[in-house]
Amino acid sequence: MNSAYVDELYFEFLKDPSSVSPEWQAFFSTYTPEGPAPQVAGNGVSAPVPVVRQATASAAATSNSGGSAAPGNRLPSLMDGDAVVPLSSIGGKIAQNMEASLAVPTATSVRGIPVKALEENRRIANTFLAKKRKNKLSFTHILGWAIIRAAEKYPNMTNSYGVQNGTPVRIERGGINLGLAVDTTRKDGSRILLVPSIKNAERLSFDQYAAAYDDIIKRARTNKLTPEELTGANITLTNPGGIGTVMSVPRLMEGQGTIVAAGAIEYPAEFQAMMPDVLSTLAISKVVTITSTYDHRVIQGAESGEFLQYIHQLLLGEHRFYEQIFAAIKIPFEPMRWMHEKGISPFVQSDTPEQIDKEGRVVQLINAYRVRGHLLADVNPLGLEAYYYPELDPGYYNFTIWDLDREFDTGGLGGVKRATLRDIIDMLRDTYCDHIGIEYMYIQDPDQKNWIREYVETTHLKTRLSVEQKLDTYRKLVRAETLENFLHTKFLGAKRFSLEGGESALIILDQLLSDAAQQGLGGSVLGMAHRGRLNVLANMMGKPLEKIFNEFEGKIDPESYQGSGDVKYHLGAKGTYVAGDGSSLPMVLAPNPSHLEAVNPVVEGMARALDDEIGDETYRRVMPILIHGDAAFAGQGVVPETLNMARLRGYSTGGTMHIVINNQIGFTTSPEDSRSSPYATGVAKLLQVPILHVDGNDPEACRAAAQFASAYRTRFGDDVVIDMLCYRKYGHNEQDDPTATQPLLYKKIKNISTVRKVYEERLSAEGAANAEVMAAIAAEELARLNAAYDNRASALPAPAAHEHVDMFGAVATAVAHDQLAAIANVICSVPEGFNIHAKVKAEAEKRKASFDQGQVQWGMAEALAFGSLLLEGHVVRITGQDSGRGTFNHRQAVHRDNVTEERHVPLNELGASQKLHIHDSPLSEYAV
Repeated sequence: MNSAYVDELYFEFLKDPSSVSPEWQAFFSTYTPEGPAPQVAGNGVSAPVPVVRQATASAAATSNSGGSAAPGNRLPSLMDGDAVVPLSSIGGKIAQNMEASLAVPTATSVRGIPVKALEENRRIANTFLAKKRKNKLSFTHILGWAIIRAAEKYPNMTNSYGVQNGTPVRIERGGINLGLAVDTTRKDGSRILLVPSIKNAERLSFDQYAAAYDDIIKRARTNKLTPEELTGANITLTNPGGIGTVMSVPRLMEGQGTIVAAGAIEYPAEFQAMMPDVLSTLAISKVVTITSTYDHRVIQGAESGEFLQYIHQLLLGEHRFYEQIFAAIKIPFEPMRWMHEKGISPFVQSDTPEQIDKEGRVVQLINAYRVRGHLLADVNPLGLEAYYYPELDPGYYNFTIWDLDREFDTGGLGGVKRATLRDIIDMLRDTYCDHIGIEYMYIQDPDQKNWIREYVETTHLKTRLSVEQKLDTYRKLVRAETLENFLHTKFLGAKRFSLEGGESALIILDQLLSDAAQQGLGGSVLGMAHRGRLNVLANMMGKPLEKIFNEFEGKIDPESYQGSGDVKYHLGAKGTYVAGDGSSLPMVLAPNPSHLEAVNPVVEGMARALDDEIGDETYRRVMPILIHGDAAFAGQGVVPETLNMARLRGYSTGGTMHIVINNQIGFTTSPEDSRSSPYATGVAKLLQVPILHVDGNDPEACRAAAQFASAYRTRFGDDVVIDMLCYRKYGHNEQDDPTATQPLLYKKIKNISTVRKVYEERLSAEGAANAEVMAAIAAEELARLNAAYDNRASALPAPAAHEHVDMFGAVATAVAHDQLAAIANVICSVPEGFNIHAKVKAEAEKRKASFDQGQVQWGMAEALAFGSLLLEGHVVRITGQDSGRGTFNHRQAVHRDNVTEERHVPLNELGASQKLHIHDSPLSEYAV
């Protein structure tokens, strides 16, 4: 069927072998055309085409009389003005093929198939694929796949007829080679139908088949098909419906078993002028007419009929046809199923109990997505797990495919009062099941919950970035990735706890700091563990790159203590963040020697202290930011302890921004083996704050999540948790081999595109930047690192000029008497008008009198409870044991032998190196 095209290529090859691809050159080197070879002039140019001649009256008369002007003529009757135009070589070959096809005895089966399920599921798939920036599916993609599946069940449809040694034979094919009829336009404007084939298509998964389909169609239209691809088709799909043909009975070429033709997809002619809402009310679907033309010598009519019947069933969604397609391309939603319409009559009033009940079920569906939509959110760059949650399936509420075109009340979803069920589901999935999944419906405060719902459903948790902002985001990703790669190259094998795979955490941090700077906040205190710390120091805090490189070479500031090992991942820093609009924000990164989340209360205390220092009585002007690991957030008790103090009056910091760099592995442990909750952030629900799960491979989604967090903190002064799902490129550190414990996970990570690469492809597809612009940004960032590396010697610290300080020497701790007196007056006084408890009042007066008299009441429990007493510039410290009778610490005394007697000893009666005896039981020496 492709012989005319092959002959044309052969003609080009004879003129100039280099004009065809190497594959075709190899093919033509041994090719023998079936007919005479094209004539080529000596200069390599084709022989001239015969001149078209006008028919004359005499020629017409000759033709009409049945005569012939020359031997071999076979012309119809000609009239004056008719032209006889010789066919080109390729046109002549096509004519020969068509005449040869008359020798194939064929029959045709015809079937009309409703395509409502095909339309709806294709739309769902293409919406999902568009967000992934992948090629969309055509109707022909899906129809071709149905033919493959049906041919698997009825393999006789690929049989061919032949003759061997004079005996007719049936050729049973070993695989399904699906031919695709492709109408192409040549350079001279003429058109030709090519039929390349996908070999052994039944062995492919749907996503592999779709990729092969796209590839072969693209190369057919760019004249890049290989000889192998133009041969071997044993069942073919042609789609004349693409140009409006309702039904077609194509010719079957020798060697083929079956050719399937798909007509136009449209409503039956008698319904094409009907109002759309009436069509949906009456459950009328568009239809497609499919024909199966088969070689009747080896295929029987019943087989062809069953073959079309099975295709019909598949296109309606039977035999889990669409479920398998959705699973192959990782669509998390349930496909729509063909169903017979049922329920109330479409002609009754709209306020019937049945209709009211259906409206109520729409409300239930909307609420289910608000509560559980995050379960189907596309947030994991490593791929989705198969998951079915019934309350997110419209079928769970008895909605049918016919309800999709019917309007229902939305309750104000996304600012829309009424919408079709299709639009309602689309809005819910776009809002709650895209690259951000949000949990918030457990929040009891109605103002907070309603504000979140309004924000989320209005913005769909999307952000609109200008081209400049997109390029700035790209530059930050390049900067983060390039630094990690640079360190990995220059200091191979050195520990750095890289951020690779989680670079978008810097985008979240950048957005939070930018919003805080533009709001005029007083500062930010940041706490984090090791992973990504160097990137934050260099690219957010402004730590000189030269200094970081020196630290990797062991050239540490001599004034530092413990300046070796992995201290560079523990260091704190101060710096100033500058936003895009020029506003700035002071920053402090808290040092974090160990252990991971232990820094959390430290950061909160620093932020509260800074709020006190600047006189902020709202305790909101200094924003704490904590960057966690997923396993640490779920596994360390200091996390819920710190969260639990967030709203206490003495500890509030106006809302902490939590960023969880969720690389989905804790050292070597998978999530399912390290926690009981579905998410690493489950413990944060105790605080009843919003939790956002975001795809770390989508930096714009990460920005949108951070924008929400900033807006929520500004409005309510409360915490927000952003759980950024990503991956860890290397082991726990760069000296570990993670493939030993996680071979399958790291096989997937090895083949995954980097965050930067994914965003680069997105910008290119959107037309926001071309390859040259992005390459220039990458080169500029690499040059910056190289320059810093070359100049690192200039950043070495100068030798210390001061004397050595003994850090363990004695330190004067005396406190002046006047200061102690002021403290005693304050803590022992009672505010005017305050009704103090009598026993507490007596105790306060007793203590004040003791201070004024210059003596201390020494009771065993009292002395040991306070640990040290400050008086007259001296420190009295009691430590040790009560001769084995009891062990004491700063909290309690363990009494034995009923020792309860108190003894009063004025300090001025005690001398150095004396022992204090209570019932002749010596306590340790005290120091004066």
